[in-house]
Amino acid sequence: QVQLVESGGGLVQAGGSLRLSCAASGRTLSGYAVGWFRQAPGKEREFVASISRSGGTATNTNSVKGRFTISRDNAKNTVYLQMNSLKVEDTAVYYCAAGPLFSVQAAGYDYWGQGTQVTVSS
Repeated sequence: QVQLVESGGGLVQAGGSLRLSCAASGRTLSGYAVGWFRQAPGKEREFVASISRSGGTATNTNSVKGRFTISRDNAKNTVYLQMNSLKVEDTAVYYCAAGPLFSVQAAGYDYWGQGTQVTVSS
């Protein structure tokens, strides 16, 4: 069992930056691929970014390319999502998830955090 806790969310103006963290406990995170997803009010949960167990492979969705970067520090049992040039439409609850395989699908992940709110104001 892996427990995930997200942090780093908050209120930021458009154009600003935030770094989200996903800290794991229970098991070492190096044994899992990790994804970030987000859900805005009234919308379905959507894929944001994912990273393989080693960190050698990563991808993100088109709407955040060039602005968001996923990374991991297995020694710290933590995955990060650096978010730059934030837009109002990035406002959502952001969740991290861990699973056995690198995936862009929510169904590919077995463990989920509680989420952290990101609000971008204009």
